[in-house]
Amino acid sequence: MSTAPSSGIPLTTINEPYVAEDIDRGTFLVNRRAFVDPNVLSTERDVIFDKCWLYLGHESELVGKGEFLTRKVGGRELIFVRGQDNEARAFFNTCPHRGAMVCREKQGNGKMFRCFYHAWTFDLTGKLIQRPEGERYSEAAQAGMHNLVPVARLEQYRGLYFVNFDADAVDLVTYLAGATEYIDLTIDQSEVAMEIVGGMQEYGFQANWKLLAENSFDSYHGLPTHSTYFDYVQAAGGQLGESLGMNSQPRDLGNGHAVIEYSAPWGRPIAKPVAAWGNEGAAECAEILKRLEERFGKERAERIAYNNFNMVVFPNFVINNIMAITFRTFFPEAPDKQHVKAWTLAPTDESAAMRERRLYNFLEFLGPGGFATPDDCEALRLCQLGYQNLSAAGWNDISKGMGQDPVISNDEEQMRVFWREWDRRIAGAVA
Repeated sequence: MSTAPSSGIPLTTINEPYVAEDIDRGTFLVNRRAFVDPNVLSTERDVIFDKCWLYLGHESELVGKGEFLTRKVGGRELIFVRGQDNEARAFFNTCPHRGAMVCREKQGNGKMFRCFYHAWTFDLTGKLIQRPEGERYSEAAQAGMHNLVPVARLEQYRGLYFVNFDADAVDLVTYLAGATEYIDLTIDQSEVAMEIVGGMQEYGFQANWKLLAENSFDSYHGLPTHSTYFDYVQAAGGQLGESLGMNSQPRDLGNGHAVIEYSAPWGRPIAKPVAAWGNEGAAECAEILKRLEERFGKERAERIAYNNFNMVVFPNFVINNIMAITFRTFFPEAPDKQHVKAWTLAPTDESAAMRERRLYNFLEFLGPGGFATPDDCEALRLCQLGYQNLSAAGWNDISKGMGQDPVISNDEEQMRVFWREWDRRIAGAVA
């Protein structure tokens, strides 16, 4: 980690570090070239997206044998499938013959994959089982060299499947480190299982991917950027504290992952009602809380029921467990463009009324048409436009809370955790 520039925030040059941290002065600066330089993105693809564990999907998306989905992860087109043996597998979605995508459907159920181009056909284990005029191929080509190529690593934790394109990567649980605690808090909301509800939302916008990583656990922007929503929360019977995020500390979870956890000012469709849910909603929440206490004890039950958290699993997997549960991934398409996928998660055993409250919460705040997401996209787009001035104003300041005791969630320590890991990987690649 380089020391910060000696005075002010200087102009940036090609020889400047990307991250400049000065603990003595309490400053943490990020070079804006990190958001605009195509060479940076190329390096990120090599040392981050090709080396880190990346979220692929949830077990509930492949319930039955033969179910499959196709998904682009880390710039790679993949097939995620549950075989007739009930094993989940992931393959690169490319025919070993001439490279065409083997599966064109977003999801479905079947017993084989058939390439549109030359009709090469593969079973759900990826094995080539048929090709027209196969006898015209050499003995070597008959010996299995033409099966679908599996991803290097596919592992799951609590039903969340991740891929890694590096065969030598550490195992998933080791990589997740302290993030497993918060995945557990999410999955333990159900006595039975959790499921993805309502498919997937997809959208893109003009901003560097790291801006969304920062924003995903940034409490500091909440009240000014989303003031309309918080006015609505108060009108609906929610209770805002002095400042959102003031009642907790950020946590470094290891390996670049970080979280902010805080008391919920809004209704949570687990066991925290608001006045708008009426007596029926309050009674149902009380019953859910009782069952949580029987399973986990009072302290953990109240944490599951009442506390929000926003967590980023490095580099680009977000769990927003707030007024609803959102899984979100985002991948760069260019230095100034990203593609976002988002899902909502819910207990399979919740009532129809609670499911309705959950989906309403999700759509009103978290979806691309909600209160929050359009605000966030616009704020990050404006940042990206501002970086056109990097020759005159070259550094972002992420110093809030440095040297303070305690550091609170309204500060920026969680973002510094992300950037330290990013810088470690990038600096190692260019050293």
